Amino acid sequence: MQKGLVIRSTGSWYEIRNTDGHIFQGRLKGKFKLKGLKVTNPIAVGDWVLFEVEDEAENTAVISDISPRKNYIIRQSVHKTAHGHILAANLDQAVMLATLAMPRTSLGFIDRFLVSAESFRIPTTIVFNKVDILNDEGLEYQQEIMDLYQRIGYKCLSTSATEGEGVDAFRQLLDHKVTLLSGHSGVGKSSLVNAIAPELNLRTNEVSSFANKGVHTTTFAEMFELAPDTYIIDTPGIKELGLMDTSKEEVSHYFPEMRDRLNQCRFHNCLHFNEPGCAIKEAVAEGEIAESRYMSYLSMIEGGDNRR
Repeated sequence: MQKGLVIRSTGSWYEIRNTDGHIFQGRLKGKFKLKGLKVTNPIAVGDWVLFEVEDEAENTAVISDISPRKNYIIRQSVHKTAHGHILAANLDQAVMLATLAMPRTSLGFIDRFLVSAESFRIPTTIVFNKVDILNDEGLEYQQEIMDLYQRIGYKCLSTSATEGEGVDAFRQLLDHKVTLLSGHSGVGKSSLVNAIAPELNLRTNEVSSFANKGVHTTTFAEMFELAPDTYIIDTPGIKELGLMDTSKEEVSHYFPEMRDRLNQCRFHNCLHFNEPGCAIKEAVAEGEIAESRYMSYLSMIEGGDNRR
């Protein structure tokens, strides 16, 4: 029996790297279910697994067990109702890559990702890419958005993969960590990674000017080693991000600016919707909590559009 790290997932097959750096093509032994977790992919990139070599000539292996995870990020499955899809496991941090034009990343989508990461206490940085295509008004708006998130404790970076702006800061952000890179298709994940690690030569595609949407270039989640102890997990562009395993009562706990005020509401089970004596609604009215964040919160507890 060997132990290995899952570095790529293609659905039913997994690339596993053992402790000697040898790569195997692995598959699951029979049906494999995670206790208490309904997921379309029981194994995710970043998982440590136990496996046996099946065919040395073909480098195939059979996975028999999965090591306990320290964390993971999950979203609702697009294809299977009531099931989740694990984006990646055993992360040190996550990077939410966003663009405010070509294509536009909505604040609601950013907030849903942050809530998913907060639920597992995964530190997240928001990287605003393609700053080179913004006009003065766009740059001013981006700064306002960055200020909004920095005030509540999220680190933000401004980058341009094509112009090299912020690329060094992006590289330093990843040092000695396992990082999940996520965002809509077309926000420039592959271009930004190529800017710091050209040897990877990740495939990129232009954004469709007709639909102002990105074209999927990453088909499966995959882990890349940038340097010793420095890994990134590149994921397919996400269109929607439905929350999993989060009750309505829990959602506000994953908004840092709300979490600080939860014990100030009149009712301990306040949903901050239309209850009297609500400290959260009061903070929104006074401008202490951004209205966009409150609207994202309402969308989540009401089960609104996952693409908002």
